[in-house]
Amino acid sequence: MTSCNTPIESLENPTETNDKEQHTYPLRQLYFYLTEGCNLKCRHCWIAPKYQGPGKAFPALDPDLFRSIIAEAKPMGLNGVKFTGGEPLLHPQISELIEIVRTEELRLTVETNGVLCTPELAVKLKAASKNTFVSVSIDGASAATHEWVRGVNGSFDAAWQGVRNLVQAGFRPQVIMSIMRRNKDEIEAVVRLAEQNGAGSVKFNLVQPTARGEAMHEANETLTIKELVDLGAWVEHTLTKTTTLRLVYSHPMAFRPLGKMFGDKGEGCGLCGILGILGVLANGSYALCGIGETVPEMVFGHAATDRLDEVWASTPILNELREGFPVKLKGICSDCLMKGICLGSCIAQNYYRSKDLWAPFWYCEEARKAGLFPETRLKPV
Repeated sequence: MTSCNTPIESLENPTETNDKEQHTYPLRQLYFYLTEGCNLKCRHCWIAPKYQGPGKAFPALDPDLFRSIIAEAKPMGLNGVKFTGGEPLLHPQISELIEIVRTEELRLTVETNGVLCTPELAVKLKAASKNTFVSVSIDGASAATHEWVRGVNGSFDAAWQGVRNLVQAGFRPQVIMSIMRRNKDEIEAVVRLAEQNGAGSVKFNLVQPTARGEAMHEANETLTIKELVDLGAWVEHTLTKTTTLRLVYSHPMAFRPLGKMFGDKGEGCGLCGILGILGVLANGSYALCGIGETVPEMVFGHAATDRLDEVWASTPILNELREGFPVKLKGICSDCLMKGICLGSCIAQNYYRSKDLWAPFWYCEEARKAGLFPETRLKPV
């Protein structure tokens, strides 16, 4: 849930039921974590998949199960899917999955490291839907930096070739850069490379203190809260004026100027439509999102044995979220004027750290302790 790219026009308000004065929640999107393996070894990954190098293979979602999940979800309101991972393009039947999306006329979002994005695959992705959105993760302006983050030699050049293949197929892909101490001075240079290679936007992600990212925070390889707040202001007020690309800095809503509150697509966990999205893990399990890979209680059943409509309607955690947003949010999130649209920024992250669904987001809590939380975004005392 930390690198969401859901178009804001897809975020439907719940439909009010007059007779019971309750809300129904259509299932608008499924996030498919297609592979348990990944061809890179990223030191900040919040899911921490197994490294799938040459000669290795880890489980991936069965295409027949994928097809049956889609069939169950469409009557529930499904209009889009996201392919993520692990590395989604590592899936051995990725072309078949793309074709299913095309024939079902669903919107497709893909999050990839770009290494496996061949010209042929880029063309297939472009044909999948009228508004397929693809993001490619690139974490530095040099091979030395990017490959220090990603853990595999040659991945820097391969990722940019993937971007160029997407551009040649008709995309203007998004470049996603996760910000850490090692690469913070290369932000502007990454923007220039994105311009030169035909990207349409650059998104700057915070490294979440989850799984491998937690170790980075503990080792002080991430930035301090002051550095992150200052960096966000520089990106939004200074760097953005030097480029025609759309720049998105993924700090919480309370830190964004009104003109960048939503952007063209909508970012952030609250805006990723948490009340209209469900995750599907590579083994076919339903989960809140990819957090199910590391937090077993966030797994809600299995597609081969459990009806999707029953999982969606009857899972206690999902119903607790529906009933509790935003009034049950705690700490700084309770006091924030943006809580109705931010929804705690990332519930999965908050739960991972505290085992409490309503715990506040770490970034905002640290900012308040440091006196950096915007006073204008707090409710009056």
